[in-house]
Amino acid sequence: MNKTPKIYVAGHRGMVGSAIVRKLQADGFNNIVVRTHTELDLTNQEAVNTFFKEERPDQVYLAAAKVGGIHANNTYPAEFIYENLMVQNNVVHAAWQHGVQKLLFLGSSCIYPRMVEQPIRETALLTGTLEPTNEPYAIAKIAGIKLCESYNRQYGVDYRSVMPTNLYGPGDNYHPENSHVIPALIRRFHEAKVLNKTDVIIWGTGTPRREFLYVDDMAAASVHVMNLDKTVYDKHTPAMQSHINVGYGDDVTITYLANAISEAVGYSGEIKFDASKPDGTSRKLIDSERLNSLGWKPQVDFKNGLKKAYADFLAHTDSLRMK
Repeated sequence: MNKTPKIYVAGHRGMVGSAIVRKLQADGFNNIVVRTHTELDLTNQEAVNTFFKEERPDQVYLAAAKVGGIHANNTYPAEFIYENLMVQNNVVHAAWQHGVQKLLFLGSSCIYPRMVEQPIRETALLTGTLEPTNEPYAIAKIAGIKLCESYNRQYGVDYRSVMPTNLYGPGDNYHPENSHVIPALIRRFHEAKVLNKTDVIIWGTGTPRREFLYVDDMAAASVHVMNLDKTVYDKHTPAMQSHINVGYGDDVTITYLANAISEAVGYSGEIKFDASKPDGTSRKLIDSERLNSLGWKPQVDFKNGLKKAYADFLAHTDSLRMK
């Protein structure tokens, strides 16, 4: 493939965006454009329009988003729906206005109904009620998919969408309240090890099952999907259901996850579960057969991925001083 296109990666400082930049550079794509939030506020339509007018990128990876765990989604629902809608609306519309033919929108598996057949296929979208705790975020992501599909239908551009499962790895957020389950547990087990705590208590029964994908595998999938021939992509994605799932292909219980993270961190204390706390959805596994049939499969083994994630945590974070 011609490796001279100018590529804008929105959200390059985030976990997924930074992984996409690493993958593009490794593949020889060196004409990459990035902007920090200070340099470009993607919720500001005028600023986004000016950026696209001046830079004229050929491709866009839309990885910028406001993200967080259950606590953050419950605490800041207005921010989650407003900021995500504004970012994707501004970027997609400005991309079209300034001649961008290829764009990849990164969504989330939370777009699917709470009670849905497992593993979750792309056809499950809009077939039931969403999980209430992250509904505002999910609504924004669903709107992003439909935004891309609508611009494809009306203007003939090639805007694609990928829906990852739960991600983890380098660049993750280890905030004690606003992080997702793997970084939250890495921090908790690390602190317990440093402080010689005899046990770590985890909410719920430990029985729910979750799927996790290493972020560099997600980046590889994103670049793979972006570079698929349009006739091949269109053959596998109906016009009104054009998104593609990206998953690991297997799930684990929270009990297994906790023990695996404890092992990766080197914590030797006891793991206890507080069954009085909510479990959340019993299972969440997505069907990635569509993407697998298009030539992509994950490369990073789960336990090895956890070791890599903990190494990154140690390299970049002093957990006892984090705010």
